[in-house]
Amino acid sequence: MRTTAVLATATALLALTACSSSSDDSADPAPSNPTAAAEAPSSTPTPAAVAEVDLERVAETYTDLYFAGVGESAYAFLSKRCQAKADPAVYSATVERAAKDYGPDHPATDVRATVSGEMGRVSYKVKGLPKFDQQRQPWTLEGGSWKYDAC
Repeated sequence: MRTTAVLATATALLALTACSSSSDDSADPAPSNPTAAAEAPSSTPTPAAVAEVDLERVAETYTDLYFAGVGESAYAFLSKRCQAKADPAVYSATVERAAKDYGPDHPATDVRATVSGEMGRVSYKVKGLPKFDQQRQPWTLEGGSWKYDAC
């Protein structure tokens, strides 16, 4: 019984509030601005924004694999063009050497990607190793996956 009375009171208050009007023109809300509504940011990310985030994550993973000395896995991140130029054994040896020389604790930081179609560019810092920081490193989309293309 109380619930019904509370609901009835709330409904009546909502109806009164919705139906009330003011005779004072200065109390009327400002007219809506369709241009401002059109400029409001969308809560749904654009495909380019999604692609940029994906590319940033792939570049981070590649950098982690590289400094961890996981040559075979890092090699899989190379584009077909780069794989054609790099012997898998030589590439793995290079990655293993980097791990021995620098150690694995060098993640990519401040990663920023831009994407245009199937091409992307990634800029990032390598923690503790500024000589490996990258600016606009090229990546390409192959078969739905981002591949390192700086060869």
